[in-house]
Formats: sequence, structure tokens, C-alpha cells
Amino acid sequence: MNDDHDDSLDPTAPRRPVKTEFKFSHVTTQRYLPTPGKAPGWPFAEIGHWKMDVNGTSEDWISELLDWRREHLTRIGYDDANYRRPDLQWAQKNFVHAQMMVEDRYFYDPDAGRYTVDRYLDDLQARFGGIDSVLLWFVYPNIGIDDRNKTELASDMPGGLQGLRGAVDDFHRRGVRVFLPTMPWDNGTREHPQSDWEAMAELVQAVGADGVNGDTYNGVPRAFFDACLARGKAVVLQPESTISAEEALIWNVQSWGKKVPTDVVPSVAKFKWLEPRHMINYENRWGRDRNNDFQYIFFNGVGYNAWENIWGIWNQLTPRDAETLRRISAIQREFAPLMVSMDWRPYAPTLQAGVFASRFPGEGLCAWTLVNRNEYTVVGEQLSVAHVAGTRYFDLWNGQPLQALERDGSAVLEFALEPRGFGAVLSVAAGVQPANLESFLALMREHATTSLQSLSKEWKPIEQTIVAPTTTRPAATAPEGMVAIPGGEFEFVVGGIEIEGQTWAGVDVQYPWEDCPRRGHRRRMQLAPYHIDRYPVTNAQFHQFIRDSGYTPADSHHFLRDWVDGAPPAGWKDKPVTWVSIEDARAYAQWAGKRLPHEWEWQFAAQGSDGRVYPWGDDWREDAVPATNRGRRLAPPANVDAHPAGASPFGVMDLVGNVWQWTDEFRDEHTRAAILRGGSSYQPQTSHWYFPQAYRLDQHGKYLLMAPCKDRAGTIGFRCVVDAA
Repeated sequence: MNDDHDDSLDPTAPRRPVKTEFKFSHVTTQRYLPTPGKAPGWPFAEIGHWKMDVNGTSEDWISELLDWRREHLTRIGYDDANYRRPDLQWAQKNFVHAQMMVEDRYFYDPDAGRYTVDRYLDDLQARFGGIDSVLLWFVYPNIGIDDRNKTELASDMPGGLQGLRGAVDDFHRRGVRVFLPTMPWDNGTREHPQSDWEAMAELVQAVGADGVNGDTYNGVPRAFFDACLARGKAVVLQPESTISAEEALIWNVQSWGKKVPTDVVPSVAKFKWLEPRHMINYENRWGRDRNNDFQYIFFNGVGYNAWENIWGIWNQLTPRDAETLRRISAIQREFAPLMVSMDWRPYAPTLQAGVFASRFPGEGLCAWTLVNRNEYTVVGEQLSVAHVAGTRYFDLWNGQPLQALERDGSAVLEFALEPRGFGAVLSVAAGVQPANLESFLALMREHATTSLQSLSKEWKPIEQTIVAPTTTRPAATAPEGMVAIPGGEFEFVVGGIEIEGQTWAGVDVQYPWEDCPRRGHRRRMQLAPYHIDRYPVTNAQFHQFIRDSGYTPADSHHFLRDWVDGAPPAGWKDKPVTWVSIEDARAYAQWAGKRLPHEWEWQFAAQGSDGRVYPWGDDWREDAVPATNRGRRLAPPANVDAHPAGASPFGVMDLVGNVWQWTDEFRDEHTRAAILRGGSSYQPQTSHWYFPQAYRLDQHGKYLLMAPCKDRAGTIGFRCVVDAA
């Protein structure tokens, strides 16, 4: 899920001098190709860049690069059959890809209980021109909350696999291809009876997906392709990390790219050079300013991963970046066959310092993409290209015809480039009339009326709000089974344990007194008195609720999954009830005249006023919690009264280490999440990507919410609160 490799070869890698000191030889492990004009072992890319003569060295550099490509393709026994397959060639037009959290509220409406694919796609179309493919992400970061494995979680989507297939059909109706994820690191949850590739092939077939994204893979194994093909479906394999073994290029017709340099001279994508039809979707999930990303993809003729909802953390493209992507993708889509030209030439000669171009020739047409690496506008003559009588030229970026100045058999083309901006030129041979050219130029002309520099590049975190719980009828004394918690001053200190996100704004949650979501929280509070359940709600208590109320959830998938014939299994009456959603827990609380606790109420009841680390003190005690379960299957929870040594200063029991407990819910425009407290006894092994535990009282878990069918878990229960008179 998080890999530091990029899709290019290291520009500072030493290389042998051949014909010129700027040549290089065998470089097989790096991700970006060395740029022309750098001396061997160039130590600092930005120092002395003005001395580089890219135009003067690029011809010799390209010649050597062609030799390097021929050799590498020979070494891997290259066969381009998969790039020639008609049923896989859509990948060569897959310029804008998006990883999408299924919990995104634009994709699924939890109130209406239905998928809303059109709403999701309409938003992207309006903001940055839409997407060509989507990765439906239903696994991390919630996987590991219980023992459901990576493919089982797909079946827990609303409507099961049939419902998921309906969503896939909706994407297909809009011309968007669909990827599903797999990950090799999931070996700590429940065993699957099949291999990963057979399980994924069945899932792909069941829902009609088009591709498989290999999370953390440096090349998705061929077994996935073969397993899908055996079921009659040729899929696009898309490794999340840059391909490391070049042989994988044969069956991975697409990949992600990561972390390209920010050198003045833009780098060349290694695998795009090896196979120009190989589609790369560059990914920079935490990027706030994506200008360098976009210049890289435009220069190389590759695509982008427009990933904004990152594990429920919203990192939206700024207005400037969104409009940049709209214009880049419009050109790439309109001239897609040119973008995969086998005669692609990076570092086509330019006339201005700090401006770099790539040439994409085709039959009767040729496109140049240009990037201005300067922080100022560059005007005047930009390109001088070989001219044939009758050839016409167009400024694609601005939607205008170009009047070429003919000079010594060349056409000199003049136009302006914005600071850190973009340009594109199309040449059209005599007698060739591209379809839709006039309408496309009109579209780009309309876009060009707004300069990119006039649009904001300021990034702001999205605002979150807490869902206020209902109040209860105040009770003067603690009701039966509850403990009175006195009011008073409380220093509420807690932090989120999300695996990713570091300390960026937008991570974790935003309390009502904070101006944005953040990982760490501290506030001195004055708490009113309240009463809290001594123990988590048990199966026996929840069974009484079902009998008395007749409660049946509208979404009943996995509801009370451990029960047998509508009742708790024998010996389970005093165990905490699990497999209940936050909606189920609220329904019980309302029936009982109670409510779910605010997180700070839960923490004060567990911690008291001395800031202790655990309910019983500052040192971990094995006898205060159930034994840790590191197996691949869930074990039944312990009885709620089985560990009296775990009592808090107020005598509240079973707070830590048995089952997680629902508290507050937070919402922003795209995501719902609940704060879970206390941790559970289940700790799946083999990977650090599983939902992390939070036993300490200064830590909490953030659990993404989609729908009760997927949210219910075998390790989440709850306890209730009553307001005090």
C-alpha cells in the first residue's frame, strides 16, 4: 500500500562513456532513465543544471537508449502479444485512474441504502474531467478488525456480490473500467480454500470486473492472469508498486508509478520506454501540489491515479491541479493512439531554456507535449520541426491554429507557456482531416480563457462534524447495572492510531473544538455527571431487547452472526454481544432509555483523573484482559466479568482487550467513521497493515463506515450511558 519506488531510472546513476561522456550502459534496477546532459555520477540534480545541453546531447543519448531497449527486451524474451490483444487494449487509453474507497458517500448512500455510481462519476467529471477506470477498494484499513479475509470482505458489500456486480455494471454503462484489489500480505486472517489467484479469478468473474490491482506487488504474478483467462476473462494486471522484474512487463500491461524526481530536466519513464504501449498511472497520494506529477505524465504520455479519498482521509485536488488534469486528459484521450506511438521520442529539441518536449508521431499526425519547468512565462518561438509542404499546425493546449514560420526546411512555431505550465502542438499532413478536430479545438479554446495561474493552488482539509447522540431522561442515581461517574475536570488526551498519514492535516477526526481533523488531541474539559454500564452489553441483554422490541434491521447481513436459531449459543449469555452495527447499538440504547457514550465519557470512566495508561494503572497486566488470540480464526469473547483485575478507578469493567466498543461517529462530505475504544483480543499476524490495536487509554481506533452489512464485526460490541440528574 505504501511503496517508495518510482517508475523511472535514477538520473544520478553512474554510466560508462560511449561516444560521449554523457552516455550510460546497463541500468536495470532504477525506475527513471538518466537525463541527457548529465555527467557520470552527477551528485546534485539541481546544481549546475543551466550547464546541461539537452539538445546537444539528446540525439546521441537516444541512440544509446535504443540499444539499451533492444538488449533489455532480448534479455527478458519479450513478447508483445498481450499489448496486441483487442480485449486488453483499453488499458492503452486508461489515462485517468482512481482508487476509490467503497466507504465514500458519493459511491454509496447509507441513508438510502443504494449505490450511487452516477453521483460519484458526475462529481469527478465536473471537477477534473472524469476517470477512465476505478479501483474499488473494500479491504484496508478495516481488514483485521476480525478474521474476514481480503476476498470475503467483497461479499459483505451491500447486496453481496450481486449488489457489487450492479455497481460494476453502472461503471461500465458510463464507460469506466473496474479493478479489484488483491494483496499478498493477508495471511493472518481466515484461510481461503483456494489460492489467491483462483479466489480473485472467481471474484472477477462474479462481478464482471476488468482488472486486478496487486497491492504491494512489484509486478502481479502471471498466475492471476492465467486463472482469469481460464474462466474466459482476459484482465489487465496493475501492480501497485513499480515493476521490478522486467519480465513482468509481458503480462502486466499497466502499472502504477511513484515518486519521480523534481529535477529541472524531467525524467523518462523506464517501462514506458521499454514498451510505449505500457500504461503507467502515476500515484502521489499525499501530494498537495501536483504540478510536478502532471508535468511528468504529460511529458511521458502516461496517465494519473487521481486518488483523493485515502483510507477515509480526504486529499482533494486543488482547483488549479483539477483543471490541469482536465486539460491534460482531454488531449491524451483525443489523441490516444499517438500517446502509445512506438516511435515516441522524449527530449524533442526545443528553442527555449527550461522547456522540454516529447514527440509522438503517427500516420499523418504528430503531437508534441511541452512542459515549462521555469517559474515564469515563456513566450516566443518554442519548436522548430521538419516541415513538409501542406502540413498544418495547431496549438492544442489553447485550441488555436498556428501560423508556422518556414525557415530552412523547418517550421518554427511560436506560442506562450504559463509559469510551470504546459503546451501541446499537433501537426496534420496535407490531405489528412482528423475527426472532431474543430470541436476539440473549440473545447480547448474555451478552457484556455481561464489561465491555470489564476486558479487557486491552496489546499485545505475537509471539515468534519461529530454526530450528536440523543440525550436520555436524567437519572438521579445509577440505574441497575450502571456505575455513577461524577462530573469534574478531565484532561482529555488521545491520538489516532491510523497506520498512514503521519501528522498531516485531515488525518483522524475533528472534535467540535478543533478547526480541522488531526491525529493528536488534547483538551481540558468540564464533564457533567453521567452513568455508564459496568459491563459491555451482553448477549443475554441484547436477546431481551430483541424479544421485547421485535427489532429487525433493514440490512440484516451478519446481524448477530454467532447466534443460533435467533438466540445466543449455549454458554454465551454473559459474553459481550458482537456482530452489531453502530445503528443496531443505537437501537438497543434507545429501547433501554440510554445512549452510546461520547468518547471522552468512555475514556474518563476508564481512566479517571490521573491520566493512567490502562484502567488498572500504568503497567500492562496479563491477568486484567483475555488471552491474546494470534490465530487465523476468531475465538469467542471472554465473559464480561471474567477479569476483575481490569476494573477502572470507578469500578467499570471489561474496558480493554476483550471487544472494541462503539462511541462517537464523525462525518465529512465523503466519509463516515466511528471511534472504537478498548481494542480486542484478536491480533492477526504476518502484516503491519491490519487494523491496529488500541489498548492504551490515550489511543483510539478510527473505523470506516459504509453500511451495517460490512460494518458489523466479530470483535465490536458496546456499552451505554445515561445522563445524570
